[in-house]
Parts: sequence; C-alpha cells; structure tokens
Amino acid sequence: MRGAVIHAPGDVRIETLDDPKIIRPTDAIIRTAVTCVCGSDLWPYRGLEPVGEAHPMGHEYVGFVEEVGSEVTAVRPGQFVIGSFATSDNTCANCRNGFPSNCLNREFMSTCQADYVRIPNAQGTLVATDGIPAEELWPSLLAVSDVMGTGWWAAEAAEVRPGSTVVVVGDGAVGLCAVIAAKELGAERVIAMSRHESRQNLALRFGATDIVTERGDDGVRRIRDLTDGIGADAVLECVGTAEAMRQALHSARPGGNVGFVGVPHDVAVDGQELFFSYVGLRGGPAPVRRYLPDLIDRVVSGRINPGEVFDLTLPLGQVAEGYLAMDERRAIKTLLKP
Repeated sequence: MRGAVIHAPGDVRIETLDDPKIIRPTDAIIRTAVTCVCGSDLWPYRGLEPVGEAHPMGHEYVGFVEEVGSEVTAVRPGQFVIGSFATSDNTCANCRNGFPSNCLNREFMSTCQADYVRIPNAQGTLVATDGIPAEELWPSLLAVSDVMGTGWWAAEAAEVRPGSTVVVVGDGAVGLCAVIAAKELGAERVIAMSRHESRQNLALRFGATDIVTERGDDGVRRIRDLTDGIGADAVLECVGTAEAMRQALHSARPGGNVGFVGVPHDVAVDGQELFFSYVGLRGGPAPVRRYLPDLIDRVVSGRINPGEVFDLTLPLGQVAEGYLAMDERRAIKTLLKP
C-alpha cells in the first residue's frame, strides 16, 4: 500500500509500505475513504518536535472495514466507520469515567495517511454509521475523528453554557471547530481571534459573532473592551504555544474557565498568577470516542458541517504538497483522497 512517511523536518514522502495485518484479536483493518493532514503534524514537519527515525504519519481517518480480529463484534467487514485518534477499549475505569483518550490500553494512531490502517482496540474505538453515508459527508465525518471532537472538548472543558460569552484563541481547524462547538452548546457571543480573512469568514459562518485581529496584550485589551472590562466566561485555547496560553488565561473573567486543547509547547503557567486569577484550567487530549455518536448524528442530520475546514483536497500521492500548503498557511487543512 501507499503511505506518508516523514524523514526529516520538511521532508514527507509517499512510499510503498507493507499492508497492515491483524496482530491482536482486538484489531481491525480499514480501507481509508478519506484522510488528512492535521495541524499537530506540522510540529515535527517544522522541526519543533524531533522526528527521529523515518516513520509513518497521520491520525485522522474514516473508512470501510476490511477485516476484524476474533474478538471484534461491534463492527463487521463492509461497514463505514469513524474512530478516534486515541484508541480505547471503552471498558476500563478511565473510559467509564468519560475519558477514553486516557484508556488504560490506549494507543495513539500514527499511520493513517495511507490506503489501509490497522486499528487497535477496534471494539471500543470504531463507530459504524447506518449504511454508507453520502460522499459529500465524508469530510465532516473525518473532522469528527479529531478536530471537531477536539473543538468540542475545548468548549466542554471550559464549561461553555447557554448564554455564555466565549473567546476562541486559534483559527486553525480545531479553533474553527471550537466555534461550532461553542455555538452548539448555547454560547450567546463567540469571539474568534484571527488575522486571516478566509478563516475569519469561516468562523463567522460557523457562528462567531465578533472577530479580534490583535494578539498578545493588545488582544487581551480588545477582549476586555468587548466584555465591559471583565473578560470572557470561557476561553478555548486551540494553539499550544506559550503566547496563546497567556492570552487565553488573561482573557477569562474571574471565575471563568480556560479549556486548552492545543498540544503544549514551551507552555508554563505561573501558579501565583493562576491562584489570584480565579480562572479554572482544564485540557488534554480530547475524549473523542465519547462524543462520536452525538457528533456523527449532528453531521448526518446536517446540523453541523465541520468538513468546511478542508479548503484543499489532494490525492494521497501529493501529501507533501498538503503539508507544505498548511505550513505556508495557504490551506487551513488538507483533505487526502486515496
């Protein structure tokens, strides 16, 4: 099969790899319908995370079940399925407590930019749709496997409530999906922080009520201006940098909450400052599996369309261009068709 392999920063290639096989009785093999490049894939691509030895890439996927292990009964060959970037058995204590992304048997997916993918913990990870969904829904269902679920977690972690004022820090795919989530959870005002016109327009289409172009201290001052000097009820940090976290914490009102879902890089929180701010802070890898049934229903019913974050579609063989376009901010998110 074909699969994307990163060799060094800026060097992603499509290569011929061994077809995946059932290794454990809890595995499944799927044929990808569509896959994509994630913003978090850009950390190693940009040299901000070590690459080490050449290795496959990709953790977002939807597709058709080809084969299942002997202990997998929840899905069967031929079904269209969606799963999380973090696999889970859906039976351990952490899964039962609502955090399947911290399953005691968790494995992170990392080989999904390929024709075929082995899914560990398939019994608890994969959710089948009713029949084969229309192809125009595939991008939105793919978004559900990570960025939509992650945006939803940001909103839930920040305790977005009906009538809330929400700030979204970050205008990548996760931030844009966080706008959808905040709106779906009843936020009255959603302030998206973005400097890019195309992303601003998409945020407004997704439900943002205000756009703030300033960053850093200027951005915080603008948020204060928009909230009568108090700050937002909930702030969704969808970047993962020190500047974004600082901006998020300073944009929340006393008693407000920050949900942080951007993978942190060089982020440090001052305990004294946090103590006197009265701001709550919660984040981590999104419990996507918990949300899958609900989000799939919202997509299939036409209530949400997170697939609009894909503004570049390429064949899998051109995956290198997909990375480059996102790195150069010519694309929000690249959809790959096998």
